[in-house]
Amino acid sequence: MASSMTSGDAAPERILGAATRLFAALGYDGTSTRMIAEAAGLNVATVAYHVGGKRDLYLAVMERAHQAELAVLEDAIAQLGTGPEEILQLVDRYVDFCVENPEVPALWMHRWLSDAADVAHLEAQFVRPLFDLVVAAARKVVPDDVDIEYVVWTVVWCTHGFGTGGVLDADGRRHGLEDPREVARFRAHVRRLVSNAIGLPGGRDA
Repeated sequence: MASSMTSGDAAPERILGAATRLFAALGYDGTSTRMIAEAAGLNVATVAYHVGGKRDLYLAVMERAHQAELAVLEDAIAQLGTGPEEILQLVDRYVDFCVENPEVPALWMHRWLSDAADVAHLEAQFVRPLFDLVVAAARKVVPDDVDIEYVVWTVVWCTHGFGTGGVLDADGRRHGLEDPREVARFRAHVRRLVSNAIGLPGGRDA
């Protein structure tokens, strides 16, 4: 069996990687433990031994995604200067993170579409603390009359939507996070949106 070729240390990582890809592509509700086992080259019993059931694995995947995002945002915030234009650097870091980890926005997009409705606590556990962290940092450098909460949500909405749906070319083909040209266009667009929202001079050229 494939499981006999996988060491005890390697199996959990292989399972987690397969589960991340499937949950990102199909959502929690569309993924079965058997599908994860097959993608990992293991049997269901081996998956259960190493990680437990599907819910346990989903929680582990979402925890890992959260920790990766948290590390990037904390580092980006630590490097923020004092001017409002610094927010654009934070936007860039977030877009870069999503380009490098497209499974993360995909995982959260599935939840926006009512996936894994029986796992209801993740927004309070993961999303809200990250959101509050970014908003608190941004408030220190933008004018008081800016609704910074909606600015941050707008970046999240746009980036997750672009990552999932992309844009259509003349032939109806989708281009998103995997397409450097479209990522550059998207980044410039989001920077303009944020620049205009926080009142940076020359926002259209940001």
